[in-house]
Amino acid sequence: ANAASGMAVLDECKLKFLELKAKRNYRFIVFKIENYEVIVEKLGSPEETYEDFTACLPANECRYAVFDFDFTTNENCQKSKIFFIAWAPDTSKVREKMVYASSKDRFKRELDGIQVELQATDPSEMSFDIIKARAI
Repeated sequence: ANAASGMAVLDECKLKFLELKAKRNYRFIVFKIENYEVIVEKLGSPEETYEDFTACLPANECRYAVFDFDFTTNENCQKSKIFFIAWAPDTSKVREKMVYASSKDRFKRELDGIQVELQATDPSEMSFDIIKARAI
């Protein structure tokens, strides 16, 4: 099977995402592709911050992640948006980048409720300010 169509998404990924979306059990989830499967690598507790989240993304490996971003609008309303972040640092291997890129849309479709998508190749492309600007 080729990487694009042969990528399995474990039920655990969808389950944890639903918990983040519906119950807000997690602040973020980091997903990793391993042996042609997308698996849950790390769950961030609701108390964790955006800095905690970015700190657990490896500097030279690709990952997918979802982040539940809470913010206050200009009208002073509390809101939250679920971000899907495709992390593909320039320093990661070309083959790895290709596998993540070719599987991204299919994986994202499995997670119903993503509101904003962000592609980042270095930390500056997913700074807190960018996240905030994209959320509002």
